[in-house]
Amino acid sequence: MITEQLQFEIEKISQSRLHGLEEDSLQFGKVFTDHMFVADFIDGQWTNMKITPYKDLVLSPATSFIHYGQSIFEGLKAHYGKDGDVFMFRPQANIARMKTSAIRMCMPPFPEDIFLDALKTLLSLDKAWMPKKDGSSMYIRPFMFGTDEFLGVKASDNYRFMIIMSPSGSYYKNPVKVKIETHFTRAASGGTGSAKAAGNYAGSMYPAKLAAEEGYQQLIWTDGKYHRNIEESGTMNLMMVIDDVLVTPKLSNTILEGVTRNSILNIARDWGRKVEERTVSVEEVVEALENGKLHEAFGVGTAATIAQINTIGYEGKDYELPAVADREFSNKISTYLEDYKRGRVEDKFNYLVKID
Repeated sequence: MITEQLQFEIEKISQSRLHGLEEDSLQFGKVFTDHMFVADFIDGQWTNMKITPYKDLVLSPATSFIHYGQSIFEGLKAHYGKDGDVFMFRPQANIARMKTSAIRMCMPPFPEDIFLDALKTLLSLDKAWMPKKDGSSMYIRPFMFGTDEFLGVKASDNYRFMIIMSPSGSYYKNPVKVKIETHFTRAASGGTGSAKAAGNYAGSMYPAKLAAEEGYQQLIWTDGKYHRNIEESGTMNLMMVIDDVLVTPKLSNTILEGVTRNSILNIARDWGRKVEERTVSVEEVVEALENGKLHEAFGVGTAATIAQINTIGYEGKDYELPAVADREFSNKISTYLEDYKRGRVEDKFNYLVKID
């Protein structure tokens, strides 16, 4: 049926595929809910907007994004709250960032009001799939890709926008061992590092594979020109507590503007914590590790929220950080964000969107 309010068609699944969600064994991004949202950009406008049962795609072998990588995505979460309520965390920020990514990748932004309506409607339809335990969530993946059937190198004229959802457990279950990368580059100045483009992640996999062969779970990326300054940690923004100051690399066109990053900085400042967004050199980090001044290091992002780092490797030497149990700030913010996302504390920053 077509509703006046939603501006898109809804085709419900005839029989749910949900047969008991085993929350204790949930992995990240392995299971998908009954419905998905689909829209096509054709002849200069968004059309064919609908929610349908989750199903495979049929694509031409000549579909342009397969060959030239014109593909972007987002990631956000919804959580079960008190009294059975469901809350999305800062969807407007993800919608805005996807618009920025689309512009950088020469793609048409999807209408923001329909985007938000689609998110709300999907969550309402598939509410039974929501995991309830702390540490779990409904991970939501909006994405867009070029759909021209054409092998010429140019921006596609046509696109598909989609949203799928996955009830998920924790991304990282244990603290990670990371290596400061001084050869390979995640993003170059003037490139697509500040966009959430699929190719950024493809390019990071080989150096991550090499690091894994050395016993590291992730990398700390450095600047692409001289490898002198810290940028990100794996697929996440990086934060550190150095001499009781919360330090994070300042944003640039090589660093993704993380929603979790922004949220933590806002909360930390509200708590009266000293925060510094600035250039952070590799030399400074190594010196702080050697002098015992780096008390906490952790990645921050939607998938994991807080990913504790227990070891940092640099030029063949591993530096051990203080025990996770002794980390005052990251443990406090991790607990607070879990409570915040579930509506158990005041929504002081108007971050929550309740699903009716």
